[in-house]
Amino acid sequence: MRIIILYAILMLSNFCTYGQNLVGLNGRDIQKYMKDNHKELNSEKVINDRFKYLKYSDSSNSQTLLFFLNNDSVCNSERFICDMSLKQDKVKEFDSIYKKSGNNRWVDHRDGKNYLIEIRDEKWSCVITIEPEK
Repeated sequence: MRIIILYAILMLSNFCTYGQNLVGLNGRDIQKYMKDNHKELNSEKVINDRFKYLKYSDSSNSQTLLFFLNNDSVCNSERFICDMSLKQDKVKEFDSIYKKSGNNRWVDHRDGKNYLIEIRDEKWSCVITIEPEK
């Protein structure tokens, strides 16, 4: 029984720890990163004439991760949609790896650029965006 509980805790901790800024990477590198680091998220095939993006979600549909790509297949922003129950874990995670810049806002300074990370509350979920500072 202890092994099952420990396994459940480890699996849940994997679900709650997506905070990596992958803006600037090309689509192939993102796919490799996700395959190597987030096996709990499944790649979904998407067809959209307006936007080019990669989509990942978990089997319970409590998390969806979108990587928006430009015409050269380079990620220009990320959107992570998850259950409200995961919000506090995300705030703690972001507080530990990024510089806080306001309520539910952080800045990631990388390669001479600033990237804004923001959590917005929706009715049934929270939406996390990561994009270059404008």
